[in-house]
Amino acid sequence: MIDPNYPWPAADRAWTDLPESGRRAMVASGAAAWEQVFHGRATYNKQWRLARPPVLTADAWRELNEVCDRLAQLILDACRRRAGTAGELRRLLGVPAGETRLLDEAEPLTEALLAAYRPDVIFSAGVPKFVEYNIDSSLGGGFDADTVIQRYAGLYREHGILDDLPVRAAPSLLDQRFVAIREELRLPEGARVALLMDFDGDYPGLDDPQTFIRILDPLAVRARDFGIDLVVAPVATATLDADNRLVVDGAPVDALFRLFVPNRVTPTAGLDAVAVALAAGTLPMFVSAAAWLLGNKTTFGWLWEDVDGLPADDQALIRRHVPYTVPLTAAVLDRAIAEQATLVAKPADGSAGHGVLLGPELSAADWADGVRAAVDQGGAILQEYLPTDRVSMDFVQIETGETVTADVPYSLAPYLFGRHASGGLARVGYPGCDGVLNLAHGVLLTGILLTD
Repeated sequence: MIDPNYPWPAADRAWTDLPESGRRAMVASGAAAWEQVFHGRATYNKQWRLARPPVLTADAWRELNEVCDRLAQLILDACRRRAGTAGELRRLLGVPAGETRLLDEAEPLTEALLAAYRPDVIFSAGVPKFVEYNIDSSLGGGFDADTVIQRYAGLYREHGILDDLPVRAAPSLLDQRFVAIREELRLPEGARVALLMDFDGDYPGLDDPQTFIRILDPLAVRARDFGIDLVVAPVATATLDADNRLVVDGAPVDALFRLFVPNRVTPTAGLDAVAVALAAGTLPMFVSAAAWLLGNKTTFGWLWEDVDGLPADDQALIRRHVPYTVPLTAAVLDRAIAEQATLVAKPADGSAGHGVLLGPELSAADWADGVRAAVDQGGAILQEYLPTDRVSMDFVQIETGETVTADVPYSLAPYLFGRHASGGLARVGYPGCDGVLNLAHGVLLTGILLTD
């Protein structure tokens, strides 16, 4: 049960409540072993690494995940009040036909679309605020977050640091995703599942597919514990057999775990093969491309359009946790320019911070030019600007090995699969960083620790 008045603890409360000796030991061990902890993990940052992960109370993490789950349901409900099928929703959102690859326009909007989701949550004035919602199987950062937090936990155990501390890694999001894949697709034990990626994307390391796939070997090994024979491959390499079954790495697969974004995937013969297998009904997929439409930021505007007619608890939830959002159209352009200091403009179907305009961080001319261009292009939203709380974190300077403590912005991204909470991704800024918290801007990725 969600408490609409839940007293969120201060961002550093769980950390500062730990004994000082334990905190010192965690930072010292992490600073000494940063290369081991972050080996092979995605980052563009050449100057800093984290000396420790964020720490949250288990109660606050549980409450946050309950809010995540309810907001996902409310987004689906808002879409279903307006559309019955994926095609109707696409047209209503103004998404061009064909832009969302593998979309079945006749697919009804059902609860099955909520198989995987991960919101981006900042804290402002101590309260979690959902600035966007990723609803899809192509949720980046999970492997990095899970790997890093397990390495931190292993490091602390090795040094005996956790012997007297009520601290543990958050539940494995990778494990919960395997559980959801088996359950959602109703797969038999030992099912051969293809994890297909678009290696023409811009994620760090994708320029070397063989090395990247080798780095993911532990993921395939872990999948066996959940009755899945996982095959990792570029989507471009997929083919079909005579029965229109998808063939990956020399043999047919029983299902597809789609880890590519349907509106940015590179067109290839392999993608065409996936489309044929889906249309033939021979390829269960985690998850339907229709789920991607639910994450369009226009849905936040719909929550606010509908808020007054919702039950009181849902009204309170939206008003407390969702920034006020409206479509960015000519009708609100004058207001957008006049109220620059209180607003953010974003592409409605964008991700990774691309095209985001932060009003308070731009000159008046740049902001006005940017929002006018967004109106002309269409498909953007205007959202209430919320200053991001800062939290004290510890870092290692790569060049010198020096440990530095600094107040930095951060965000959390809880992962829920099959409507069950698991672990999360923390995006942590670094000393001197700007306010855009995404990989391209050099933020540091990690999982989280929980205190009981």
